Amino acid sequence: MDFVNNIPVRELAPGFTAQVVHGANTSVSFVRAKQGHRVPLHHHVHEQVTHIVEGTLEMEIGGQQYTLTAGSIFVIPSDTPHNAYAVTDCYIIDFFSPARDDLR
Repeated sequence: MDFVNNIPVRELAPGFTAQVVHGANTSVSFVRAKQGHRVPLHHHVHEQVTHIVEGTLEMEIGGQQYTLTAGSIFVIPSDTPHNAYAVTDCYIIDFFSPARDDLR
């Protein structure tokens, strides 16, 4: 057992930081996003489930625009291009499968 506050913070993109925990087949990323910052368009082999805990996040997912607010959950299929823009400060939990070895 551990506590999120004990997990090292890493920068994902300017204004986006994460604390990431890994299992054998999954990763969970606790993300803080600062208002006005963005993650550029990208894709990865990992299926991603994004849960917005606090704030408003605009995302382009597979060419479609979405506004995600507190309580929203979105499943992003493997290899689907997506980006993010923090309309407000956000707290986000991302789940990945398979595990994000690139974030270990």
